[in-house]
Amino acid sequence: MRSMLTCLGIVIGIAAVIAMMEIGQGSSDAIQKTIASIGANTINIDPKETAVAGVSSGAATGLTLTPEDADAIARDCPAVLWVAPSVDCHAQLIYRDKNWNVHSIKGTTPIYLSIRNWADMGQGAPFTDADVRSAAPVCLIGHTVAFQLFGDQSPVGKEIRVGSINMKVVGVLATKGVNMMGWDQDDFLVAPWTTIKYRLSNSKLALQTAGGSSSSSTVNTLSQVYPTQQVQLYPPTSDVQAADTPMPIRFNDLDDVYVSARSAEEIPAAIRQITQLLRERHRIAEGQPDDFRIRNWTEMAQALASSTSLMTNLLLCVAMISLVVGGVGIMNIMLVSVTERTREIGLRMAVGARARDILRQFLVEAVLLCLAGGITGILVGRGASLAITAILHWPTLPSLPAMIAAVAVSVTVGIVFGYYPAWKASRLDPIEALRYE
Repeated sequence: MRSMLTCLGIVIGIAAVIAMMEIGQGSSDAIQKTIASIGANTINIDPKETAVAGVSSGAATGLTLTPEDADAIARDCPAVLWVAPSVDCHAQLIYRDKNWNVHSIKGTTPIYLSIRNWADMGQGAPFTDADVRSAAPVCLIGHTVAFQLFGDQSPVGKEIRVGSINMKVVGVLATKGVNMMGWDQDDFLVAPWTTIKYRLSNSKLALQTAGGSSSSSTVNTLSQVYPTQQVQLYPPTSDVQAADTPMPIRFNDLDDVYVSARSAEEIPAAIRQITQLLRERHRIAEGQPDDFRIRNWTEMAQALASSTSLMTNLLLCVAMISLVVGGVGIMNIMLVSVTERTREIGLRMAVGARARDILRQFLVEAVLLCLAGGITGILVGRGASLAITAILHWPTLPSLPAMIAAVAVSVTVGIVFGYYPAWKASRLDPIEALRYE
């Protein structure tokens, strides 16, 4: 019983090591899948926020990115592999008597699917560049949307109502699940960006503020209530007022541009090239801030993976403390065992046992105790990982190197903490040992 209680420290330490390693492996695997779902070497470009009279309109509210910018990036940036323009929209989806408020509607080009590792379709086929040029009313939907609107039926070839227009479903995207932000990536609709911008959003041209004089003289307005009216209802705008409140001009803008670098190593070079190109195209003077924002999704995911690895290592340090405590317990029980078995040791020496035989006997005993504790700890740790997955739904992944390391550590603990009691037993004098009461 005393030996079993002593082994308990080893069992707890090894079980903690196994459980923490498997949780860490599962978290790292989940993050790698998240990185893969985002896309290989993905860079996202969006406009910066706008501010009117010192009041910010919010993130990505600027109107500074154009389809021509996307074409220039693909043409003039050697470190860039793929480029896809993007516009966003929100609308209700309706099919017969069912409707669904989709999480995200994105207008883009077919290359967006390659950037996001979505080239392999679940059903059907993607839309084409010809659909983008003609603003065709076609779309791709995610698995969640397909289930909510069509149930077990295939949605390919059927028409759904998206906002105010009908769109034909030409394909269903492959299942991706929830991303690291907690968003369902399958609650998604993708269509040609021209269709979203010119048909669904009902805005052929967006508006962007710019300096200059008022365009009221060239635009038909309701300022003149009657055709024969000669009196000007409103005073003309002064130069100061025009500078303080610039009038909107017509502008064809994008909400995002998605870029894929040729490799992870070329991401910094791609960001530098994109930044330089866009500053030149947008005529931004030296020292002035950018009117766009570049985000490296792979870098963010890697930072999250690094944080997870750091937490796993900290938990492993705590588990190693348990192993040290268990090793001290092994040494204590072996010292007590040497004291209680002094007459036995003396008898063995009297019939011819040498010091190395006594040393080997107690050392093997300590190693076997630690080894038994290590094996039991592996079973307990694996069971704890399965229980965590079943109850808390945390991802775990079996780690064979962790199990091998646990056995090696348990044997090492037995040797290190069992050597001194074994050495002390081997140094006993046979005559004194036989006379010990």
